[in-house]
Amino acid sequence: MSAWVQLKGVDLRYGTVAALRGVDLRIAPGERVALVGPNGSGKSSLLRVLHGLLAPSAGTVLRDGAMRQAMVFQRPFALRASALANVALGLWLRGTPWRQARLDAMRALERVELGARALRNARTLSGGELQRLALARAWALDPHVLLLDEPTSALDPHAKREVERLMAEFAAGGTTLVFASHNLGQVKRLASRVVYLQEGRVLADLSQSAFFDGPLGQTSREAELFVRGELG
Repeated sequence: MSAWVQLKGVDLRYGTVAALRGVDLRIAPGERVALVGPNGSGKSSLLRVLHGLLAPSAGTVLRDGAMRQAMVFQRPFALRASALANVALGLWLRGTPWRQARLDAMRALERVELGARALRNARTLSGGELQRLALARAWALDPHVLLLDEPTSALDPHAKREVERLMAEFAAGGTTLVFASHNLGQVKRLASRVVYLQEGRVLADLSQSAFFDGPLGQTSREAELFVRGELG
């Protein structure tokens, strides 16, 4: 099977700190890949390398030249402008005429149930609405691959359910998902594959069923401790 992106022996350093060490990873079309591990394990750094925001210190990143991708951050940034303008601007910067960009942006906002907030200043939106705005920006770009960094960690239960529903809709439409999460319930609901990182290394790369049905998932408490790095 072809791959959208492939990492071979990737290292990433921030000065003297090694964030990634010898990472080999292959992301194929249609996968739903969860990145799990304790804080500081390299999940966010790996997502940024996959997206091209950071260049590896060593190793190789191979990307399909036809791939379109988007990324949703844990705390999305919003311009001091309307929700509609926040979505339309990304399309306009990629060459879409402004009138068409606004139409496409409105459709994306309606898809995430923010149509009624289209003309509202984006910086006045709630945390859950900001995440849906970020997903609308991604949706408008029609990505092959969507990268998400702890997209629901700061949200209340209702907002988490809404964001998970939208992630599932992306996946159902054929979008490849790669997301970092500490929430094992979320991983079980959304992932088809689980990659466990610790100290910048990939220590396990398993199907979702193998991760939860094998030794790592003997009890939910043990699995939670393992993911957080509190269980050897």
